[in-house]
Amino acid sequence: MFLGQYQHSIDDKGRLTIPVRYRDILAAEGAFVTMGFDRNLMVLSVPVFEHISKLINQTSVTDPDARVLRRQIFSYAEFVSVDKVGRILVPQFLREAVDLDGEAMIVGAGNYFEIWSPTSWSGQISQMQTGDSGALRFMDLNLSSGE
Repeated sequence: MFLGQYQHSIDDKGRLTIPVRYRDILAAEGAFVTMGFDRNLMVLSVPVFEHISKLINQTSVTDPDARVLRRQIFSYAEFVSVDKVGRILVPQFLREAVDLDGEAMIVGAGNYFEIWSPTSWSGQISQMQTGDSGALRFMDLNLSSGE
């Protein structure tokens, strides 16, 4: 599971060091990096990407929202592997799409992790910390502890 927040630099070639805690999950099979939904990137292990792909491919091509989702996920998707020093190469077109330049925030999101520009991540933190609206936003989700 991907948890926590880490700030790492991106070198001139677009290589981003992956946190040590994440490397074991990605090292064996690699991963897919694709466009996220909030001006960020999502990095998904191969099994998670295949599961999401299967779900997307079950949607109707006649549904306009499904077509947009297909384009968003598949047209930006790139397979990446972790090199011997623990980095992945983030393609230039993806770095440009989310304004990654020099620094990146790597943010755990459960079964995947996200890559943000530090500025965009700061804005996201502000949104998450807006008083009671956060609790109200999630009120309809079943987040009971199961006990």
